[in-house]
Amino acid sequence: MYPGIALESNTNVGTLAVPILASPQAPTCPKFSELIPGFLKYGQFELSFSPGTVDKYGDCLHWVIRYIGDLPINQLNLIHITEVKQKVLARGASEARIYSIVFATKSFLKYCKDFLDLPVLDSKRIKSPKRRRRDVLFLTNEEIEQFVNSISIEKKHTGHLRKPGVRMNGLRFRTLVEVLLGSGMRISEALSLNRDSIDFEKAEAKIIGKGSKERTVFFNQRSLDWIKHYLEHRKDNNPALFITQNRTRLTKSDISKAFSWQARKAGITKKITPHILRHTMATNLLFNGCPISHVKEILGHDRLETTCRYYLGLDKTKAKEAHGKFLNY
Repeated sequence: MYPGIALESNTNVGTLAVPILASPQAPTCPKFSELIPGFLKYGQFELSFSPGTVDKYGDCLHWVIRYIGDLPINQLNLIHITEVKQKVLARGASEARIYSIVFATKSFLKYCKDFLDLPVLDSKRIKSPKRRRRDVLFLTNEEIEQFVNSISIEKKHTGHLRKPGVRMNGLRFRTLVEVLLGSGMRISEALSLNRDSIDFEKAEAKIIGKGSKERTVFFNQRSLDWIKHYLEHRKDNNPALFITQNRTRLTKSDISKAFSWQARKAGITKKITPHILRHTMATNLLFNGCPISHVKEILGHDRLETTCRYYLGLDKTKAKEAHGKFLNY
């Protein structure tokens, strides 16, 4: 048995929901929705979740409530977990989506048990769905040039005596693409760059990456040249490297459709996203002989296992050549 628990009524994410003792009545247990805000705050400050991860966990847990109801947390059982999996699958969700919901639920239960000391289902009893390894999508060198050359930079002539001007949206997008291809940054990392954060002599910058960890990213000369070209045409003093027409920092939502639209314009049928450009950079390094341990550092992975899982074995032709070259009994 455990004492009755009441929670603060404010469920804003900014308030850590900490249980306080209530009057000694029949034992009660808080509902899912009452504990989620505290969990998200705990993840943000104790587990160093990025804002994107916090939003993703919150979304996943609210889907659990939608499927099984806002139950007292101590009533959640394995049958409920199976029901959630079935309903998510019935909606046509991907394996990754199901995995995310289950993983978020397990993390939430661990928080309830270890941090709040609530009698909840042991998260270790929940079986995570298997994730099949998917092929890594990336662009060939020819597709890269086809894509970047399709981005309009110059305005059309408006008269015989006038030189064509610069399309700032096109120049900004081309520069962003070159930065992603030349550094391998995540899109959130690239958009967080400030003008003064880039050391042009060292061709590097310090950023706050995934998990709120500081790391150094490197640029190739081509990307630095495009950054300089872009900044030369800027007429503002906003410290952000990439800004909108309203001179505010560019966000992911501002460019959410730009990559797919540009791919269609370029005549490329492959899916193109900022993360696929990150894959493209990593595979280019590997195909040119870069040791995978260096690729790990360039991408900012915490573990070599992560880099190997994504990128080892991509080039089947070279793998076959290596088999014939190095196998000798």
